Amino acid sequence: MAHITSIGAAMFSDLSIHTPAISGGAGLSSAALGALDTAAEFAALFGAEIDSVGGTPATGAFVRVKNVRTFPAMGTPANIVRVPNYGQRTSSSIQGQADAPQLEVDINFIPSEWAGGTILGGMVGDGIQRVYRFTLLQAEPTTANPEKYATDVVGAGLATVANSSYYWIGKMEAFLVTPSLTDAATAKITLSIQSNFFGAYTYN
Repeated sequence: MAHITSIGAAMFSDLSIHTPAISGGAGLSSAALGALDTAAEFAALFGAEIDSVGGTPATGAFVRVKNVRTFPAMGTPANIVRVPNYGQRTSSSIQGQADAPQLEVDINFIPSEWAGGTILGGMVGDGIQRVYRFTLLQAEPTTANPEKYATDVVGAGLATVANSSYYWIGKMEAFLVTPSLTDAATAKITLSIQSNFFGAYTYN
């Protein structure tokens, strides 16, 4: 199993959020989050999927954001600064410090998945940092749940298809619902980023 090596639509791409079993849902400590920097450490956080409705957070568990309509661009955007040079006919351009992007994900809105008391619903605006995983997939994993989208299960989960996974630490800042009279009701999820992007990783 390796990174995606062919042109494709990446129509099975996935966004998942780590849900640690800590009293009050406080997430990982700042020290634990700051120590994450390898593929194996991130993979260990995404071992089994739980449901947003009725699921129980646990070490190595994650919840998926389902029914996604559009994903944003992933990665660090360019911040090009133009610098005039005396005696040259054109100015030079250099890479400045890039600003962290604001990620907005559009989903088809299913109210029961985001109601008060659900795992996903409780994340909106709670100010808690969590680990997020975005995975590019051109085919659906062949393993059955709860390991279908797991990253640390040998021979199962994401290891059954070619994929490229990115991780970051951030917060779920806002959730905006848009009703529609002609199409499915949609919602826009706004995610902030408090770390570098890690990846792209693949797992063998």
